[in-house]
Amino acid sequence: MNIINKVLRKLLILIQIPLVILFIIFEELIWEGIAKPIYNHIKSMRLLQKFEQSLFDTSRGVILFFFIIIFTIVETAGVVAGILFIKGQILLGLILYLTKIPIAGFTFWLFKVTKPKLLSFDWFNWSYIKMNLLFYWFKNQDIYIKTIIMVKKIKLYFSGNGEFLKRLKLLYIDIKKIFNRR
Repeated sequence: MNIINKVLRKLLILIQIPLVILFIIFEELIWEGIAKPIYNHIKSMRLLQKFEQSLFDTSRGVILFFFIIIFTIVETAGVVAGILFIKGQILLGLILYLTKIPIAGFTFWLFKVTKPKLLSFDWFNWSYIKMNLLFYWFKNQDIYIKTIIMVKKIKLYFSGNGEFLKRLKLLYIDIKKIFNRR
């Protein structure tokens, strides 16, 4: 029985590694690098600020209907983009995925603005709580924490003040000295 537990634990780690890497890629690259700036831009638009005011007067059922439609479109586009990647149609998958990001930013904005109304549906609130618990569990796994620490070290190494740029600048100075001697 002990051997079976060890094998299952190792198998779980093998499954967790690609999931953690994918999650971090989406969180660090897609969300932080692309989607969050789009979301912040959407949030700051005057037209949407006026639209936000009208959402407060809209019934929760109408908001839920539109949210689910937009959310379904965004998630379907992500799945289709993934299928295209797997099929080897990388460019088409990338175009579809990049096209869905602004819509996802709008969907996230819509959720933030109408969150109290959406969470007033018991089943939606239950789903939201369960999803947050799943993210909490996932982000507290050792493999996730260790990978995040490694990613932060890599980002720091390649950042403006990081070791990589310092070494690159020193290399540039050395090369410049060599050429100036001639």
